[in-house]
Amino acid sequence: MVPLRRRLLAQASGEERLLVRLADIASLSSASAESPCGGGGGGGEEEAPYADVPRRGRRWERKPYPTPVKELVRQAKAERRARLANPCRVIEHPPDNGLLVADLIPVARRVHFAWQSLLRGLSRLLAQPSFRDAVHRCRFCEEVHVGRSGGHEIRSCEGRGSAARGGGHAWTRGGIRDVARFPHCFHLVDRVGRPRVGHKERLLVPRLPAVVELCIQAGLDLDDFPARRRTRPVCSIEGRIVDFDPQPEVLASAPQAPVWPAEEEETEEGEEGLRRLGERTLESWLEICGGAERLMERYAVQTCGYCAEVQVGPKGHKVRMCRAAGHQFRAGLHAWQEATVDDLIGPSYVWHMRDPAGPPPANELKRFYGKAPAAVELCVQAGAPPPRQYWSMMRLDVALPAPDERDLVA
Repeated sequence: MVPLRRRLLAQASGEERLLVRLADIASLSSASAESPCGGGGGGGEEEAPYADVPRRGRRWERKPYPTPVKELVRQAKAERRARLANPCRVIEHPPDNGLLVADLIPVARRVHFAWQSLLRGLSRLLAQPSFRDAVHRCRFCEEVHVGRSGGHEIRSCEGRGSAARGGGHAWTRGGIRDVARFPHCFHLVDRVGRPRVGHKERLLVPRLPAVVELCIQAGLDLDDFPARRRTRPVCSIEGRIVDFDPQPEVLASAPQAPVWPAEEEETEEGEEGLRRLGERTLESWLEICGGAERLMERYAVQTCGYCAEVQVGPKGHKVRMCRAAGHQFRAGLHAWQEATVDDLIGPSYVWHMRDPAGPPPANELKRFYGKAPAAVELCVQAGAPPPRQYWSMMRLDVALPAPDERDLVA
């Protein structure tokens, strides 16, 4: 049938071939719309963006750039032309001019409150008898597993002595820091006037979670971490920032983030209480991810291209503390580039277990398992429904074959 079709197409004219191709495209589009996995059969609901299981990058590979390099070069050339055309100018748009973005101040407060709620919820979940030993971490690598039946059996360890163990992990008990890592960064009192921390200042400048630093730079006021709030925009003279603000003092007010509500301090008992606790904790995680993504659209965050170091601000710091690939050629300095939400939050992706009390994931079936952030997996095992944006990553639509059926699956 197929060779006959090809011969007929070869003998037809160009207009007839075009009509046949358009008919094939129309039939394929209608078939995909009628299929349950297509984009047209969602019952009026928008399809969640597809997200595959994240692949762990190799040590010598650099992280991919969120913005293409050609676009970065084009932006740099445009900024240089604008600087040459007008050497002395007042920076108009916040937050580059030192002022705050008024619309993002409530977002920063909500993100900080969600961060507190997430830590409190995770600590309460791990204090439950059924989840007291549910978090496991490898002693020789960064692998984390969430499950009540011990660590998984997937041979993916690349740490010390992994060859002697055949790639197997050496599991030990984990904690809340393995579920939600939240990398730290240096605190900037003046993000525009002094955007960089020198190597000699590394012991004098405090460090805090990068999410909290992003909220502070976006308008959150905390007593322990003061920040300068300008009332006038700064000027740029031949690329250098000049400040003519007559009030150079550092402003800091009382914390404006709300505390944990008193009604949620009650002890959760039973499966229903555990499910509600998991849902609230999962809502806090989603609020952090969504709010941080909104803040990062206006406030710059930098990350090292080879390690997990993060710095919130227009530029990266100059502390010589990088130990990743190629640090000898950079004299220990980081290779700064634009950061993503995963770089800011630092989620630990773990294998998804459909049955929390079932056997751990087997190495022979690893291509059928999905993944999810450790905080999401812990909340889902507590009874919370899986978020829609993680359905494809968790591979909920993939049927898991039996161990004796894996060779029969294509």
